[in-house]
Amino acid sequence: MSEEKNNQPQLPPTSALDIPSNQEFDNWFEYPIRVQPHHTDYAGIVWHGSYLTWMEEARVECLRSIGIEFADLVALGCDLPVVELSVRYHRSIPLGLPAVVKTRMAEVTGVRINWDYAIVSPDGQQLYVTAKVTLVALDRERGKIMRQLPPNVKDALAKVSALNNN
Repeated sequence: MSEEKNNQPQLPPTSALDIPSNQEFDNWFEYPIRVQPHHTDYAGIVWHGSYLTWMEEARVECLRSIGIEFADLVALGCDLPVVELSVRYHRSIPLGLPAVVKTRMAEVTGVRINWDYAIVSPDGQQLYVTAKVTLVALDRERGKIMRQLPPNVKDALAKVSALNNN
């Protein structure tokens, strides 16, 4: 039996999803949630897709918290669709429990915007999910990826970056 385990393919290390220490959460935006019945599967635990919804809500609220309305970015002609997503599920969350979605903008490279996430218990003792999401700037009118971020979008994202570094 142990021979079978050794023959199992091993996943490569995923540093993008390493478990962050509690210190690493300093200056992350916090978005509290509570698991409702519609978030769960038949077993009464959070359905995997619910985490994605919470992460998007946290990202939009993070921007709103510093005066940037996501709808305003879209109105400027710049949509920010998700183009890459990595999620690691560490522990399930049962119905009724509170949790906190922590997020931060990790980096902006050209027109790619990377966000980090961790979903934890309110006391920070339980880690439920870690994730990375990459958005890309899309010209809504042409339906194509932009060559560079518009200056007003760059300015807005600089505010998020400043928030993360304080």
